[in-house]
Amino acid sequence: MRIVAPVSRVAEIEPLAQAGANEFYCGLVPPDWLGRFHAINANRRPSGNLTRYEDLASAIDMAHAHEATVSLVLNAQHYSAAQIGAAEEIAGRFAELGGDALIVSDLGLLHALALCFPALRMHVSSVATCRNAGAARLCRELGAHRLILPRDVTLAEAASIAAEVPDIEIEAFVLNDGCIFEEGACHTIHLPGQLGGPICLDRFEYRYRRRDGRDVSPRLAARLQQNDAEYERWLWYRFSCGFSTTPEGLPYGPCGLCAVPALRRGRVAAIKIAGREAPTARKLASVRMVKAVVDRACGGADDADVRDFAMKLRPSEAHCATGYMCYYPEVLRTEVA
Repeated sequence: MRIVAPVSRVAEIEPLAQAGANEFYCGLVPPDWLGRFHAINANRRPSGNLTRYEDLASAIDMAHAHEATVSLVLNAQHYSAAQIGAAEEIAGRFAELGGDALIVSDLGLLHALALCFPALRMHVSSVATCRNAGAARLCRELGAHRLILPRDVTLAEAASIAAEVPDIEIEAFVLNDGCIFEEGACHTIHLPGQLGGPICLDRFEYRYRRRDGRDVSPRLAARLQQNDAEYERWLWYRFSCGFSTTPEGLPYGPCGLCAVPALRRGRVAAIKIAGREAPTARKLASVRMVKAVVDRACGGADDADVRDFAMKLRPSEAHCATGYMCYYPEVLRTEVA
């Protein structure tokens, strides 16, 4: 099981590889993209990207020196016709530099890139929201080698896809980052604050009223207020617990560590740590935490032992007990076969 880590600077690669990362993924927004399109959407994140081909070349060389691979992200939800041509240019430069794989969300673009650059592996981004065996087969026919599952796919569904379409690799999220319901369905999740930010974090002023205009009863008002409070609590957990950390520096936030044994049994080939724009220290702590759990699972520990070990890495049982942080909450509800 390979550990896939995000990078936004070349200097991050060596320590992350030494900590246990086998694969790296990064974005690139070259200066000519900004000049031509006056936009930052060469990929889905406006920040956490490399900006020079020289840095991309250094990243590839550094990763290969540590027997790791580099994937380049081209996963914006939409590209104009001109931007598709520019994305193909970026992919071509990446191939010339010896890059390993492209992460793409637009299936038409993926097919075109697979035909143009057969030496590159094609990974389907979770933004494409492919969540069943039929979608996986289509992706394989279009030239994909790996499918990155959306975060709302269950363990049973992931295992089913891997079993029904064995000629495509499956990658699943395991640590960090926000709402599991966004993926390709939300156009605001990575918007910077000056452009509005994620819509689910907006704080609107409102009050509840009945359809006839009268105020709701005190009992109903109390229930609605409780629901609002639970929603706010859920958002805090989903958005990385306010980017808080344990005393040892390990990050809190959305997590699938308890599910590593089930993911292994389900033939998931790689597990992904999210957060290209995160500080280097958070990335390093994340890789170390995932590596420790993977080693525990690969060493023969049973599911309960791995679950207890993972929870102790984050010394706050209250966080885990909510289920709000879990990518795969079924692990807490029952033993997964």
